[in-house]
Amino acid sequence: MNTTTSKRITSIDMLRGLVMVLMALDHVRDYFNYDAFLFDPTDLTKTTGALFITRFLTHFCATVFVFLAGTSAFFVGQRRDKKSLSVWLLKRGIWLVIVEFTIIKLAWFFKLDYSVVLFMVIWILGLSMILLAGFIHLPKKLMILLSVLVIVGHNAFDAFTPEGPIMSGLWIFLHEFGMVTIGNIDAHVAYPILPWVFVMPLGYYFGELYKPGVDSAFRVKRLWLLGISITLAFFILRFINIYGDPYFWSSQKSFGFTVMSFFNLTKYPPSLMYLLITLGPSIIFLALTEKWRGPFFDKLITIGRVPMFFYIIHIYIIHLLALIAAVFTGFKASDMVIDFWVNEQPELQGYGFNLWVVYLIWILLIIALYPVCSRFNKYKSNNRDKWWLSYF
Repeated sequence: MNTTTSKRITSIDMLRGLVMVLMALDHVRDYFNYDAFLFDPTDLTKTTGALFITRFLTHFCATVFVFLAGTSAFFVGQRRDKKSLSVWLLKRGIWLVIVEFTIIKLAWFFKLDYSVVLFMVIWILGLSMILLAGFIHLPKKLMILLSVLVIVGHNAFDAFTPEGPIMSGLWIFLHEFGMVTIGNIDAHVAYPILPWVFVMPLGYYFGELYKPGVDSAFRVKRLWLLGISITLAFFILRFINIYGDPYFWSSQKSFGFTVMSFFNLTKYPPSLMYLLITLGPSIIFLALTEKWRGPFFDKLITIGRVPMFFYIIHIYIIHLLALIAAVFTGFKASDMVIDFWVNEQPELQGYGFNLWVVYLIWILLIIALYPVCSRFNKYKSNNRDKWWLSYF
């Protein structure tokens, strides 16, 4: 493996590892924070600065997952022809959709009851890969232009409300956070199709900066330029306050809450502002970490190399620990068998802990999970002949 490729994998895996760790913080908050059962941490009438920042930091996760999944597909494509890459993307996309509605559903709910189905981040990752299998055959410039147009322009349709149950249901799957009833199934769409599926193609072509022939110094300059430009675009457009998010920011009761209003962005579906402020700094992070090394960074890299494995086991462990915590605080184990989402489980009203406890559990969780991830990473590296490992 040449030096350029090694650096490419190191910095990207470091970013992926970082967002995996931040994602775990959000899920620990969901299952352990007392306030999570009372109000949304972005509700400026009820939240605190610490809660808001905790939630905001985790906003980077979904964007980086989808974007870097496209970049990883580009790396795979360097060893395959496009037809072979399309087959690879289709297989993994279908696998991710199946995992969302089986293994991961069981982790969130602790039961497999299909009267309620959640369309979450793994579903949109899978669908994006399935569509990317076709997108890679379109001309590069056309695909980039189309992706940018959808990402920039989709907020123009925020107020659009189609008539009729069929069209309304299709619109929810396409571009709206909501529920669609299909027979006896309530499909809750947290991650609609647009604009997510157009984030991945941008990540795919972003991978060209990491081709073996690209000089490291040149790549870093491009990363700085791209990252700063996207971040500045966020601040300029958000300050103007006329487009890019369904909710405008406004002056609040204090400077701190006004800042929170400025950064209070829509994730479901992701607004243009949300994508700009999560993509821009993430690319800047890649510029900064091009040559970073050290024990702490190596641990992030290890986690970043086994993202699916980490994702699956961390939900099961968090849910199991929450069940134990609930029992020890006077609730029944059955209260942690979830009907829809843990924060909306009626039996759990009054359950939960202060935010500092959430951070303590999160830190201990990451410390405990690291050696498990390290062993699995080594197992994958030493058993490349086992095809099934590539799906984790």
